[in-house]
This record gives sequence, structure tokens and C-alpha cells, in this order.
Amino acid sequence: MADRRLQVFHTVAKQLSFTRAAELLCMTQPAVTFQVKQLEEHFNTRLFQRSHGRIALTPAGRVVFDYAERILNLSGELETRMAELTGEVSGELLLGASLTIAEFMLPKVLGEFSLRHPQVQARMTVGNSEAIESKVANHLLDIGLIESPSHLSSLETQVCCEDELVVICAPGHALAGQSTVAPRQLVAQPYISRESGSGTRQFADRYFEKQGVSPDDLNVVMELGSLEAIKGVIERGLGVSIVSRATIAKELRLGTLVAVPLRPRLIRIMSLVYPRHKFRSRLIAGFVDFAMAKMQEVARGTLADGSERESVRSEG
Repeated sequence: MADRRLQVFHTVAKQLSFTRAAELLCMTQPAVTFQVKQLEEHFNTRLFQRSHGRIALTPAGRVVFDYAERILNLSGELETRMAELTGEVSGELLLGASLTIAEFMLPKVLGEFSLRHPQVQARMTVGNSEAIESKVANHLLDIGLIESPSHLSSLETQVCCEDELVVICAPGHALAGQSTVAPRQLVAQPYISRESGSGTRQFADRYFEKQGVSPDDLNVVMELGSLEAIKGVIERGLGVSIVSRATIAKELRLGTLVAVPLRPRLIRIMSLVYPRHKFRSRLIAGFVDFAMAKMQEVARGTLADGSERESVRSEG
């Protein structure tokens, strides 16, 4: 309902980048530039200063940004309020999830929620934790489910559940017969890493550092953004990696991979994030409560017993 020009301008102003705004809005950069130019012509003033490849808001741009933020929030609230007059939970739910959560935890949650609320249209974006967090902060998604606590002051974080990270290797690998693996033992192994920005990568790197092993000391032979690709490489005996136990249930049953707990064990927190000051509709509030309970059920089936572990928890 809000003016599209305002929506585009607001995103560019938040990012201070036409390129980044185009990526977040799934638009071409010329289209983004055109929308901003139209708004500048409408107000007959420049909204951005452009210098040496960078942009900044002009005094007029700062005024428009403040109003745009309020207008966009009120527009979304109006749409939601009117929809709720029917008494039914309905509407579009824009979700974002990290790869691990989207592929191995969220399908069951969404399936059951859709059965209870058939009038809801869920739209899911999959990306690494850093990308999902950014989209939620910029109001491009209603809710994000990520593999690391958010440190953005504009986002509210709720802890969903725990998830264990384990070392995986092929059945014939030298580490396959061990009951646990110390971080120092992985330095000598060909290591398959997730891409930068991945929640799994962040937690693994932090764990190594706390155990006195620099991530730079690892023999990283591949850096992959696909979990399925990592599992395929490991199954062929080309190295070891650290992944969520929840993502390898099928491979463990088939015997194509072996999971070895770290010593101390590494337990991370899965988090649900949403804008701190944005109006929460019945739909969003209901999904938050439902997802929290269901993800805890899913996680309880994947955590192994044990006493010594390294737990990475949300701060604040």
C-alpha cells in the first residue's frame, strides 16, 4: 500500500548503497536508481550526495528517511489490522532461515502451522545467518531463524533450541573409530569449511580459538556454501568437516558418514529474530510461539547425551 518509491528509497538509505539495495529488493540497480530519481523529482531536491563512489543522505534526504520509516511501519500495521478484523489468522508470512534450519528443521514446523492456519501464505528465503539477519533488520523479512545470536540492537532475539556440531568423516577415515576428537587433532586433517557468513563457520571458528587453535592453522582444502556438497566430498574420503548433527541423520542411518563428538562438545544456540520496534501481528506472534515449541521438539531428538561441552549462547 505504501509508495514503492518510498520503499526503495528507504532501503537505499539504510544500506547507503544502490547495489546492496538492489540485491535486497531483488531488483536491478537501474530500476532502483530510477525509483529514487522519481522521488527526487517529486520533491524537487536531491536526497543523496554522491562523492568518490559513495553516497550519503542530504539534509532533505534525512527528513524523507524519517518520514518514510514511519509511513512504511504504519502502512504495514494498517494492512495487518484490517486483515485481523475477520477474526482469522491469515496473510503473508515472510520467513528467512539459515540453510541448516531451512532444510532440516523448518519443514516440519511450517507443515504443521499451515495445517492449523490454511489462510496463511508462507514465503521462505534461504541464506546464511548473516544475510537473513540483514534482511530482517531492513524489514524485508518478518522473522529470521539463524544459527547465531544477533548482535544488532534493532532486532529482538529469542533462543529457540540447542544444536550440536560434530566432526564428520568417511567410515574408513582414521578418526572414525574414536569416541571423541580434540580440536588440535583436526589441524593435520584436510578440512572442508563452510563459506564466510555461515553460522556454522562462525561457531566453529570461535570454538577453535577458545581451544587454543587458530582457524588459520587448519588445512582448509575446500570452502563450500552447500551442505550437500560438503557431505558428498566427505563421503568420498577427501577430508573432515564440522556440521550440525541434525543435518546428517539420513547419512548416519545409511552408514555413509560417521559423526564424532568434539571434546569438549560444541553446543550452539538456534535463534529466532524479528524487528524490535515493529508492530507484531497475531500471525507473527502466533508463529513465533509455535515455531519455538516445535523447534525444541525437533532438537531434542538430535542432541546426544554427554557431560563436557562448549556452549555458545546468546549474549544479552
